[in-house]
Amino acid sequence: MNANDVDNALQEFRDVMSADGYLLRWEPTDQGRVVVTIEAGEGACADCLVPKAVMEAMMAAALEPTAFGLDHVVMPGSQETNSLAPGDQQR
Repeated sequence: MNANDVDNALQEFRDVMSADGYLLRWEPTDQGRVVVTIEAGEGACADCLVPKAVMEAMMAAALEPTAFGLDHVVMPGSQETNSLAPGDQQR
């Protein structure tokens, strides 16, 4: 996996979300896909996030120029947990 490709593809979103108090991170799956996690920081703008379906469409489009597809997005307050396969790393 070329982590730089994914980092570059998601950098604009990372910058915008950081300005609104959110942290965007990603982790690869064992199937060449990416799980994007958005975490709310202290004082995060709760009204600044789009619905999950819209966020997933935006992230999937951003990843199109890379060799990796979007698996899913974990939004703040979600009950989802990320389970990494052995050998997968979080970024």
